[in-house]
Amino acid sequence: MKEEHKKSIREISPIDVYKLLPRTNCAECGEANCMAFATKVVNGEAVIEGCPPILTKSYEKDLGKLQELLAPPVRVVYFGTGPDQQTIGGKHVLYRHEFTYQNPPPIAIDISDDMENEQITARINKIQDFSYTYIGRPLALDALAVRSVTQSPDRYKEIIQHICGLCNLPLILCSTDPAIIKAGLTVCAERKPLIFAITKENWKEMGELVLDFCCPVVVSAPGDLSLLRTLVRTLQEWGIEDMVLDPGTFHSDRIGQTIHLFTALRKAAIKDFDSLSGYPILGTPISVWNGQELSDDLNRWQEAYLASMLITRYADLLIMHSIEGWALLPQLIWRFGIYTDPRKPVSVDAGVRTFGNPDKNSPVLITSNYALTFFTVESDIKAAKIDCYLIVIDTGGLSVEAAVAGRYLTASKIAESLKEWKADTLVSHKYLIIPGLAARLSGETEEETGWRVLVGPRDSSGIGQMIREHWPPADE
Repeated sequence: MKEEHKKSIREISPIDVYKLLPRTNCAECGEANCMAFATKVVNGEAVIEGCPPILTKSYEKDLGKLQELLAPPVRVVYFGTGPDQQTIGGKHVLYRHEFTYQNPPPIAIDISDDMENEQITARINKIQDFSYTYIGRPLALDALAVRSVTQSPDRYKEIIQHICGLCNLPLILCSTDPAIIKAGLTVCAERKPLIFAITKENWKEMGELVLDFCCPVVVSAPGDLSLLRTLVRTLQEWGIEDMVLDPGTFHSDRIGQTIHLFTALRKAAIKDFDSLSGYPILGTPISVWNGQELSDDLNRWQEAYLASMLITRYADLLIMHSIEGWALLPQLIWRFGIYTDPRKPVSVDAGVRTFGNPDKNSPVLITSNYALTFFTVESDIKAAKIDCYLIVIDTGGLSVEAAVAGRYLTASKIAESLKEWKADTLVSHKYLIIPGLAARLSGETEEETGWRVLVGPRDSSGIGQMIREHWPPADE
């Protein structure tokens, strides 16, 4: 393998990227110059396709070199089409603190072909309706894994047709029988489903299907990484490129083996640059339902904690059975946290938010633009049914206490925000409520703004009581 292929993105200098850019400083990318753009590309904050000139024929060779230079050790694989298409893999590092994890693992929920059509419809509706807004970001389920239980190609084809008529969610076709997979592909190949799976027993017949229908495929060898790599090498030589690896997901007293297999694969890809290991990894927490006889709740509990562990330990795609909120919501929130850029606090836009029907006599409050702070304050204001204006100040995504300590929230910053958002035109009074955690800024803020400052509660849950007891101010 060529030495330049052995660079992780953290070892690539912005100069390496800059040398291959047009270097015209045209600013079409939105940055001041090519070096600034190159730096953002290396930091994962921009993609090379964001440079319009590099996409022209004049720079075709340089684009190819850049794509090769920046290619992640773990290949990117797509399944599904249109706005619901899922992107998996594309990882550059082992640990999140080294570089932002790319492409959160989609969570697919299973459907089996022994279910009645009415049951399937109800389950799909529940899957599609499963959503939760977490600090302003919508969390939802991503795909369907259609399992063949009846072992009937005709029934499998029928169920795939039924599902395609109900939703546009990406599909994973689950069977090791090529005849069943072919039956499903005849009615959904244009949706580019993921085929699960090629094994040592069916690799030739299933491989031909993959080549004929141009779909990505899972290569499965549970518990045997040597066999898995052998299958991958064979398929690579056959011209199959879009693969996902299934090293096996074991549960109960074999969880340690599962973590070992996943970690070994990812280390081989990232640290050893092993091209046979450099593919997305499939985790199947659903496997707990095939084990010992347990109560449904205990199965769901095992599936839930196994899914959490796999999100942490390199799974790029998960297949689950449970659709209960308590089992799934923690996975969605944990996934969101793991795949958030650790260098950038989650924030909201600065500006004025209006709650209820405020008038010229309504209170004006301020808060930081840290997402968790804002949505907590928003929730508490709505719960208290307060008519007010809330000015969200750009604190660099820091919470109130951190922003005050770091001088990202200061009296002058508050004054600038009041002026920028024309607070004096919103109300006829000059009273401003600041968070209790910013109490030490009250005197300076009065001097800087000319507004009288009221110090609010340290916890926004007390806003309602404060407004009821102290608004309007006694000297108003």
